[in-house]
Amino acid sequence: MLISLLLIVLGIAVLWAGGEILVRSVTGLAAVLRVSPTVIGLTVVAFGTSAPELGVAIAAALRDSAGLVYGNVVGSNIANVGLILGISALVVPLHNHSEGAERQAIRLVRRELPFMLATSLLVLTFTAFGRLGRFEGVVLLALMAYFLIVLVRAGDAEPADPQGVSSLKSVLGTLVGLILLAVGAAGLLVPAAEELALALGVSEKVVGLTVVAFGTSVPELAACLVAAYRNHHGIVLGNIVGSNVFNILLVLPAAILIRPFETTFLAEGLDASVMLFFSLLMFLAVYLLRHGRSIGRTWGTLLVAAYGGYVAWLFSKL
Repeated sequence: MLISLLLIVLGIAVLWAGGEILVRSVTGLAAVLRVSPTVIGLTVVAFGTSAPELGVAIAAALRDSAGLVYGNVVGSNIANVGLILGISALVVPLHNHSEGAERQAIRLVRRELPFMLATSLLVLTFTAFGRLGRFEGVVLLALMAYFLIVLVRAGDAEPADPQGVSSLKSVLGTLVGLILLAVGAAGLLVPAAEELALALGVSEKVVGLTVVAFGTSVPELAACLVAAYRNHHGIVLGNIVGSNVFNILLVLPAAILIRPFETTFLAEGLDASVMLFFSLLMFLAVYLLRHGRSIGRTWGTLLVAAYGGYVAWLFSKL
């Protein structure tokens, strides 16, 4: 069991390093390609920080670990709101700047939040029907394509400045980041999590909803804390919303196209309901933010406490 714990810690560290390198590299590559920085923040950065979830989900699907796939996606989305937004608000209260890029980012996030709510509700609906199969995967991927088209068309900021950015360095960094993510997920985190679950008598889904979900959310946590310290509050919100959408519309379908699995409302629907609840909490917080309120330490305490209560509830059922 000790070896499994050490491998999980090592896997999380490798995933964090891979996600960090990937985010920086693809952002530089996007600048070379003259992509809007608003679109970069809500697509490239969101994808980069969701890449560990993608690596874990694919590795788990190949190993026929359906509980780990579902737990990783749903648990990461819950952690992104409850833990990451909560900690960010506790460290530096988020407020609505009235000028520049912050205002643009907040407006874009406001358009995305209803989409995030709709995709969370869709996953809940699919679980109620009893199966996450290839048809559902195709539907989710089609929505992913629609989401990207809407974002690109809505990107009204000036293109990023490619000056001083090395194309070769960006490409190599992207490859290194992807390799680290693959090693961290397939080689370390997933098999170690399975062994830990077996040793503790805990289901793969609970491990995915807690340990693996937190580990794969580390890149989002690092990016959000840095952004909060630098008062880039739109980036904090954009990263969380974008990552949650990517988890549902890219990570989950990528896994279920490889290995579909049966669901029940009691087994998977309750966790999807919790994910929808946290999405509603974020919608309310951002709605108040748009009307001059801040997402401060009261909100941070509420979100972290709600997340802690959810984790405690999970382990109370063991």
